[in-house]
Amino acid sequence: MATSKPFISSSISYETLEEKLDVRPKGESLLIGIPKETSLNENRIALTPEAVGVLVANGHGVMIETNAGKGSNYTDKDYAEAGAKIVYDNKEIFNCSILVKSAPVDEADCELLKPNTTIISPIHMAIMKKDILEKMMEKRVTAISFENLKDDSGHNPIVRSMSEIAGSAVMLIAGQYLSNANNGKGVLVGGISGIPPTKVIIIGAGIVGEYAARTALAMGASVKVFDNSIYRLKRLQNNIGVRMWTSVIEPKILAKQLKTCDVAIGALSGAAGRTPVVVSEEMVSHMRPGTVIVDVSIDHGGCFETSAVTSHEKPIFAKYDVIHYCVPNIPSGFARTASQAISNVLMPLLLETGEDGGMDNMVWHKMNVRSGIYLFKGSLTNFYLSERFDLKYTDLNLLIASRR
Repeated sequence: MATSKPFISSSISYETLEEKLDVRPKGESLLIGIPKETSLNENRIALTPEAVGVLVANGHGVMIETNAGKGSNYTDKDYAEAGAKIVYDNKEIFNCSILVKSAPVDEADCELLKPNTTIISPIHMAIMKKDILEKMMEKRVTAISFENLKDDSGHNPIVRSMSEIAGSAVMLIAGQYLSNANNGKGVLVGGISGIPPTKVIIIGAGIVGEYAARTALAMGASVKVFDNSIYRLKRLQNNIGVRMWTSVIEPKILAKQLKTCDVAIGALSGAAGRTPVVVSEEMVSHMRPGTVIVDVSIDHGGCFETSAVTSHEKPIFAKYDVIHYCVPNIPSGFARTASQAISNVLMPLLLETGEDGGMDNMVWHKMNVRSGIYLFKGSLTNFYLSERFDLKYTDLNLLIASRR
């Protein structure tokens, strides 16, 4: 059967339809609460008085618990002058629609949480508990984690800043424990004319390793870097701009270098949970007495077999006469700098949330923020957490699309 050609009458006129664009809603005023952190060794605060001043000037309300900024040397007066309301009962803080914390959510927070609250805080996957997650799911909480939050370039800005602080700090810490004042062996980290430079071994060529290497080189030390990623070693060379001694992690070469070093820094990242242990107890036992180990990766279990968690109050212990510094959350020891770094990321994010008319709209318009969300209106949207705790996983993109 022959197909007839379509008949088009000249009397029919065709018009193009107008394109419908997604119009951004009008902004809304946010009420942001900052509780005082009670967890051990947490001195940071997620918003500085300067950031609070900007938020208040843009029509948002900020409530802060009394003495919340004390660990970072910010007073209630600083916050009051910036326009924040100082609150003396932390239950009042939890009435805010958005909570900003510098420590992970704990059991005490869960009890006070109101339904449909949005929380921006760290998550610390290694110590996350199932019952905390379930309580947050029950209360239909939306939760964003510092660690997974991405910027427009696809990087994790808060993690990067904290790693830069930790990397820069480790050499200052090592120098402190090499001095006689702390019963060290009395060695100055640096190059003095006529004296061989202090030998520093860095295991891990990520951001922490790079900034540790920068600081050590600036002090005049001799630096050797180990990492199993050739890409990371190349990137470190390029970023620092000088040829450096680098090697893949080969146990015999590593053991030989550790025997003669003055400072050993563990800066491996535990991307898949726990950090791999690459320095055995036997390797540590052959190190020279008085050598300083700073294990930055202790947050994820540590990469030295002899490492054990210490605190800011009692930061070191000796094993085989080797000084071990294994304080988790090193940036908290430099709380003011760390608070400013966190605040620089969160303040623009909160401003944008207000401009977009709330978190739901902001998540719709800003794709990169979605990577930081692990709970959305009580639904678990982080695949790793759902696998680990055997909880129902929901795809965030589907959730958001279904709400439009």
